[in-house]
Amino acid sequence: MAATLSRRLPVLVLGVVCLLAGLWGGLLLLGLPLPTLRSSTAADHGPLMALGFLGTVISLERAVALRRPWGFLAPIAAGTGGLALLAGLPGVLGWSLLCVAAVVFLIVYAVVMTIAPALHLVVMAAGGVCWYVATVLWLGGWSIPRLVPWLAGFLVLTILGERLELARVALLSKASLRAFTVAGTAFGAGLAMTAVSGSTATVGVRLAGAGLVGLALWGAKYDVARRTVKIAGVTRFMAVCLLAGYAWLLSAGVVWLAAGDLGRSVATYDVALHAVFLGFVMSMIFGHAPVIVPAVLGVRLPFRPWFYVHLAVLHLALLVRLVAGDYLGNTIAWQVGGSGTELAIVLFLIASAAAVLRARSNVSRPVPLARKKAA
Repeated sequence: MAATLSRRLPVLVLGVVCLLAGLWGGLLLLGLPLPTLRSSTAADHGPLMALGFLGTVISLERAVALRRPWGFLAPIAAGTGGLALLAGLPGVLGWSLLCVAAVVFLIVYAVVMTIAPALHLVVMAAGGVCWYVATVLWLGGWSIPRLVPWLAGFLVLTILGERLELARVALLSKASLRAFTVAGTAFGAGLAMTAVSGSTATVGVRLAGAGLVGLALWGAKYDVARRTVKIAGVTRFMAVCLLAGYAWLLSAGVVWLAAGDLGRSVATYDVALHAVFLGFVMSMIFGHAPVIVPAVLGVRLPFRPWFYVHLAVLHLALLVRLVAGDYLGNTIAWQVGGSGTELAIVLFLIASAAAVLRARSNVSRPVPLARKKAA
């Protein structure tokens, strides 16, 4: 276990550094009077969070599952690419490393599908394609805002592919598979259309939004979380995270569908982004952490009731940011809500680390002699 932790933890640390830098950039984008790490820290906020952090974590999980050393090239390249952006090296270097990570990530899925082909793997591989396309488009001169649908595609399809796998275990019906396929196809087709300028891109965003609505409704109806929310402990916590995430994904889909052009206003762009990346994605990260961390690092992450604190802070702060801030136009509320969502992520890191350390301490603590005799 110690050897596993020592090999994998440094890779994870690369992603966490990208996360912390991305959070700092987010605070700068909120207009808070903070020192800048670099002149472009705020501009790199999105790539650092979506690819530097989540790209590293997700590809590390896949590499561990594959159990082949070369698979770890994906998370290493993703984390290093994020650090290159953070260090102020030429952007082409950082994005090229992120592109290499996406290629290795896709090769991992290709190998896995030759062993055990399945629909959920196809969906997750499609998420990897979105990652690859986003890096290629940036290298081709696209701005970060134009890459948003593709970055969202990477995370949404990856997460929903994992949920589809669990739903498959629960014996999905043909009707539910058909509903997922229709919604997923609409989402993918919409993404493809956003690669074209003008009215076609607008139609593509609307179609992708319709796909997000369909995928959110599918998750709310068919995900096992509907039943497991009745089971106490970590099972209920995970289910609450998932169901809350689907609600935010539905909200994002409605905004995409109604807006067409995500950049039509600052408020629209903010809601369209953060309903997905914070409301949906971070809820799923919070919920899956008790399963992912032990699988990746080989350490226990037992559930603690205090996990509900960072979950509640995330959703309450996001509501303040998007409703009182973006919809009602209150700048203070927007800044408070935005800062609150970042606080929730930091609390998540602290709570998870505390739970792991407490579990390790309990294991290493010697059992009292009286208890041994009683046993």
